Amino acid sequence: MFHHILMPLDGSSLAEASISCTLAFARAFNTRVTLLRVMEKSEQVDCLQPIDPLDWSMCKMEAGTYLKELHSRFAAEGIETESVLKEGEPARRILETLQERNIDLIVVSSHGRSGPSRWHAGSVARKIASRARTSLMILRSFRQEAPSQDDASDNNGGHPSGRFRFKKILVPLDGSRRSEYVLAPATTLTQFHDAELVFAHVAARPEMPRWTQPTPEDMELSDRIVKRNLEEMQQHLDAILFRLSVRARIRLESADDAAIRLHELEREENPDLVIISAHGYSGSSKWTCGSVANTFVEYGAAPLLMVQDFPGERIETTEAESTAAEKKGH
Repeated sequence: MFHHILMPLDGSSLAEASISCTLAFARAFNTRVTLLRVMEKSEQVDCLQPIDPLDWSMCKMEAGTYLKELHSRFAAEGIETESVLKEGEPARRILETLQERNIDLIVVSSHGRSGPSRWHAGSVARKIASRARTSLMILRSFRQEAPSQDDASDNNGGHPSGRFRFKKILVPLDGSRRSEYVLAPATTLTQFHDAELVFAHVAARPEMPRWTQPTPEDMELSDRIVKRNLEEMQQHLDAILFRLSVRARIRLESADDAAIRLHELEREENPDLVIISAHGYSGSSKWTCGSVANTFVEYGAAPLLMVQDFPGERIETTEAESTAAEKKGH
């Protein structure tokens, strides 16, 4: 599960959209939180001009005050919190902090100081997703509606009035054991927020030779394979629901392209949160996440929790990282 959350902030209102969510996660998983403010020189009005030391010192004091105020807000909720102020390129300093403090979940806004763009994830969020080697929560700053706020206090103390709440959680599963790494956090969040859980599985049709026309026998075999896969998955998901004892629905589909259909299901269900494992059947540690999970980082519209199923040290270092490390060592 999660024990230590990192919340990077750049002082913008878009980045601050992650505050309520981080508070909710910290309460649900009883974690500690590190608040990180990274200051970069390009924040100045004209980054081409020399930075005035006095102005920069004032900016750092303001950032420190900002972190103290946030620290007090988290402390008032009974959450163990520390504040860190760094200077430099945001993505690099965020990844640096991950290693220094043994973080197992990052909560970020899809966009920050640079503002919304045509991409579903801004440059910093995408850099983090590609190299973080840990679980990642991305909140979509371009969504008009925010996840629900409770209208009344819960008698069980789960989520008092006005607190951040997920009402519907979509969990794509491909039938592999790796994809089920999400079950523990999904169950915790579903119970804590009294949410509806939707399991989604898309059985992809077997690939046919592209240079020949499928015969009726080919199509019949394909249909039988898909039908068998759906029947097996139905039984498997029924067993999972019986074991978890949560309020849930199952959506079983077939399609030529599983990723495309999953994104269509996301639009149809309009969940408050999508939870997906970083890797599925492919199970390759060459990349921080597999192809389907990456499509949700790049193109998903709902808030996303990508659960890392590999220990960080198992994920391969890229050639660019190795080269940079070698040059730094000289």
